[in-house]
Amino acid sequence: MKDMQKIIDIEEIKKILPHRYPFLLIDRVIEVKQGERIKAIKNITYNEPCFQGHFPSKSVMPGVLIIEAFAQATALLGAYGLDEVRNSENELYYLVSIDKARFRKPAGPGDQLIIDVKFLSVKRGMWKFNASASVNSEEVASAELLTTIME
Repeated sequence: MKDMQKIIDIEEIKKILPHRYPFLLIDRVIEVKQGERIKAIKNITYNEPCFQGHFPSKSVMPGVLIIEAFAQATALLGAYGLDEVRNSENELYYLVSIDKARFRKPAGPGDQLIIDVKFLSVKRGMWKFNASASVNSEEVASAELLTTIME
């Protein structure tokens, strides 16, 4: 399975990620290239609890939630595309560090984040990724993430 074109829907995503409402932040995977990258969608809606306080006069998706969506996409890439990553009920996928985080434009209700994650390297059980999010083909955020698996 070098290239996987199958769309991965929310029911399949829930089989891999332990997150649930309101913290499941990937709605659909639209592309996976094994060992290389994943492209996922996060539909932002006004019904999300963060918008009650962030901000009442202008709803903005918190940057930390965009970073969390990046981390969830890396876990899905691991499950669907990196041979080194295992899928076990006794293991959890953890975010270890975030570098070079940049927030260029706000995203909010009605926007569709297209999350693009690229695998960079693996050393001593730590996976490094480059992630970006765009709305209408304009980049709104980017970061480098380091992740690992622990029991």
